[in-house]
Amino acid sequence: MKADTVGAAPGAQRLRTWLDLIRWDRPAGWLLLLWPTLAALWVAAGGFPGWHLLAVFVFGTILMRSAGCCVNDVADREFDRHVKRTAQRPVTSGRVSPREALAVGAVLAATAFALVLTTNRATVLWSFAALAITLLYPYAKRIVSMPQAVLGIAFSFGIPMAFAAVQSQVPPLAWALLVGNLFWVLAYDTEYAMVDRDDDLRIGMKTSAITLGKADVPVVMACYAAYLGVWGALLLPRVAAVPLALALLAAAGQAAWHYRLIRERTRDGCFRAFRTNHWLGCTVFAGVVAGYALR
Repeated sequence: MKADTVGAAPGAQRLRTWLDLIRWDRPAGWLLLLWPTLAALWVAAGGFPGWHLLAVFVFGTILMRSAGCCVNDVADREFDRHVKRTAQRPVTSGRVSPREALAVGAVLAATAFALVLTTNRATVLWSFAALAITLLYPYAKRIVSMPQAVLGIAFSFGIPMAFAAVQSQVPPLAWALLVGNLFWVLAYDTEYAMVDRDDDLRIGMKTSAITLGKADVPVVMACYAAYLGVWGALLLPRVAAVPLALALLAAAGQAAWHYRLIRERTRDGCFRAFRTNHWLGCTVFAGVVAGYALR
């Protein structure tokens, strides 16, 4: 469908197109954001943070990831048409105009901000920094050799916001957890970038997979190790050690399986590794919950 016929689409079809725009059928994206954010909530609260904050951060995460998809697709629309995996995205294919996509993103972000307003002043103030990083990432891919590092900050920013919501401050522990989580984002988003390496080289896109070259697989595995090592060192002294240690070992086992998927650098293997990363994050979160419950 051409962009100039967008307004003529029936309501149900329009809704389906918007759901395609925000990747509603691919929840792995918001789950990758959700698990470290929820883990940070548990750490900040020393256990269950309460239903209000749980709801705010679950729905806020989904809304902001969806808004980020809208901005990303508008920013990348000229690049996406040259990549097989992304050529049929709604903005690139003309089913949604850039203006409409930004309008949808603005409504989603405003709804997320309304949820933040039910928390406290510190969280509201930090939400502006989170929004700025979300808007910056799509353009970092044009100028930064490792844009995955920028994405890592954006996908980890729920951690300081969780501490702000619980404690009205962001202590050093929150930033240390953010740094640890940054390594995980570098790992899974490099796997994602490995899927499109050939297309990205052809169109001049900058990614960690291109920058690292043949070092991509070793660096991905080192990032997994750094993530699990940092979070383990920070949290094992604070919780019941056995359940968290078992969860970290299970997550390490998943990372080892990812090595088998990506070592040949096939598109299917790398994409499968990326799409299953949310289970690794869920495993760590489960260990944190169990660690506080059994402390």
